[in-house]
Amino acid sequence: MTLLVVGASGFLGAEVCRQAVAAGQSVVGTYHSAAVGVPGVAPRRLDVTDRAAVRALLTEVRPDAVVSTSYRVDDWRVTADGAGNVAYAAAEVGARLVHLSSDAVHGGRPLPYADDDVPTPVNAYGAAKAAAETAVRAVDPGAALVRTSLIVGEGSKQIQLCRDALAGRATLFTDELRCPIDVADLAAAVLELVPSGYAGPLNVAGPDPVSRAELGLLLARRFGLDTAALKTISGSAAGVVRPTDVRLDSSRAAGLLRTRLRGVTELLA
Repeated sequence: MTLLVVGASGFLGAEVCRQAVAAGQSVVGTYHSAAVGVPGVAPRRLDVTDRAAVRALLTEVRPDAVVSTSYRVDDWRVTADGAGNVAYAAAEVGARLVHLSSDAVHGGRPLPYADDDVPTPVNAYGAAKAAAETAVRAVDPGAALVRTSLIVGEGSKQIQLCRDALAGRATLFTDELRCPIDVADLAAAVLELVPSGYAGPLNVAGPDPVSRAELGLLLARRFGLDTAALKTISGSAAGVVRPTDVRLDSSRAAGLLRTRLRGVTELLA
């Protein structure tokens, strides 16, 4: 089977590539600026906002499946339009599509979010991810849409942010609950979904809801780091518009997949 990973130079995309290569799959990985650094992956440069270029690449590669991970927090064209371009081209060549979405599509509430809950974004990034989902579902109703949360693991942006905050170089919010997931668990779950017939949204996140501040404390305890310089603040006090309590109920994924979705408490024990 030939797998095309869009965004293969990213943190999750690279891990999907590593696991797919280890499983003996033929993998093509796209990048835009940073090169793909995974051995065994055929790298191809791609601008997902260029629909003609996306169609040309998929027509050439003819992948059996596509895992679409590319996004930019501050760029609607990459996050929303790019997702639509990939979905359109994948549908044209008859490729199975697994699209990576985010808990940012939700605005926050006291109750956990189910897989099929309608997006309620409160900022531009959440709106772009919600628009991406809409485009993908319109083009390919059979695509799987993986809604995930903070992706952790050595080298992740989330872990680095916590390290920076513990060193007094960044600030962590106390009132934003998320359900972090290990990058290896998420990649394994994504690859399980490729040969499945699952369609529509699926929450794939860890079982432990924590704030970013709590994540920083867990990291400090795990590695014996000093917390004296840790900076924290509430989002409301900072005056930012961001989702607050966004807990994803991943019980459907836990029953569907062989991959065990570990909680951050276990990961940083």
